[in-house]
Amino acid sequence: MCRVSTVTAASPNFVFIIADDCTFRDIGCYGGQAKTPNIDALADEGMRMTRCFQAAPMCSPTRHNIYTGLYPVKSGAYPNHTFIKDGVQTVVQYLKPLGYRVALSGKRHIAPDSAFSFEYSGAKNPDMDAIDKLFKEASSTETPFCQFVCSNEPHAPWNKGDAAEYPADQVKLPTYFVDTPTTRQDFANYLAEITYYDGQVGEVLDLLKKHRLAENTIVMVVSEQGNSFPFAKWTCYDHGLQSAMIVRWPGKIAAGSVSDAMVEYVDVLPTFLDAAGAAIPEVLDGKSMLSVLTGETNHHKDYVFGIQTSRGIFSGPDHYGIRSVRSRQFKLIHNLDPEARFYNSTQKKAFFAEWEALAKAGDPHAVNLVNRYYDRPEFELYDTTVDPLEQNNLAAKPEYFQTIGILKAELARWMRSQGDQGQVTEMAAIDRMNTGNEMVKEARGLGTGSKKKKKKGGGNKKAKTKATPNS
Repeated sequence: MCRVSTVTAASPNFVFIIADDCTFRDIGCYGGQAKTPNIDALADEGMRMTRCFQAAPMCSPTRHNIYTGLYPVKSGAYPNHTFIKDGVQTVVQYLKPLGYRVALSGKRHIAPDSAFSFEYSGAKNPDMDAIDKLFKEASSTETPFCQFVCSNEPHAPWNKGDAAEYPADQVKLPTYFVDTPTTRQDFANYLAEITYYDGQVGEVLDLLKKHRLAENTIVMVVSEQGNSFPFAKWTCYDHGLQSAMIVRWPGKIAAGSVSDAMVEYVDVLPTFLDAAGAAIPEVLDGKSMLSVLTGETNHHKDYVFGIQTSRGIFSGPDHYGIRSVRSRQFKLIHNLDPEARFYNSTQKKAFFAEWEALAKAGDPHAVNLVNRYYDRPEFELYDTTVDPLEQNNLAAKPEYFQTIGILKAELARWMRSQGDQGQVTEMAAIDRMNTGNEMVKEARGLGTGSKKKKKKGGGNKKAKTKATPNS
């Protein structure tokens, strides 16, 4: 545990605002099409991180990752709808003894309740009245606080915001999309919901200003994992694992600054402890990025890591485990069972049916993307400096074998440090799921690739034929 220190009026407050299924590249100040005036203005007032990553491209592991300062396998929270191991400490246990009020408003997706004794408010989205009340009380009593503001946007269904701001025939689709009418409309609706999230960010910033708390509050805004279009959420591509991160701390963080230091969500908790003047427990996987935020250095880590556990996800396979390691230049992805097929609820959406129809008709772009989404080789290597969208797999090229060897060694070292046994850990994922969750009960009993399905010839092995121009 961290030491208990004497909190003073100068101790900074923390406000952490998180989206839900938002690809970082779609935010305005990251070059995206979504109109995000509040987030963009915050970037002008603080620091924009260009290489922030999370350890898992799913909601529940991500949130446990943030609140514990531990990577998913070590904390136990590595599948979706999961829970941490007994004895794992959380931000609540670390900050409350320091005199902080620790609150969470909006989406939770964490367990067990006994470990996450936040002051709760809101359900799927933040309760601005409750946040207003906490800010007012903290201001009047000079009590420091840590407020997590957890949006449910732009998680599907994309039904919030003004889609009229984004005419479907005018939006620019990512190159790793197939251009179809439904894809365009869904993407336009998704962009509108990012703007809705930006409005929530603006409301929180206005409340800080209202209660004269802005000057002594570290505000951190992130985008969470990527959206639920293909090649983002549920994958270890940068579309799934990389995040926006914008941090403001007046007088401490230079306005309009940009850092390309490699940081991770696991670093958030130790950063808060460091800023609060507390010791950082050695058990934590993350490390404080305070020196990066204050401009003392532009280097934090040489490698960041990723894990995707598909066992137990809705409309998912019996298993499909992925691990990844990324340096500043290269990303290595290890698909643990290359004979398995990858699928999830994305393939049940109307837009994906259009992708598959075009692939069946022989459209080369659709064939390539549909096949790549279902079936992947054991190893994928991307040079993210020249191929940021990870479209050109270099793993089979002899000139990159040395690079692959270095990255494999780093990934193996990290997995050992986590107690991650690869496929064995994947198959044990069901035991780390929150059985009190109705959706988990459904996943256990009815998920594609279950034992019952396998008896009927199901499972998740690759089909012998694929969609090709000649099929």
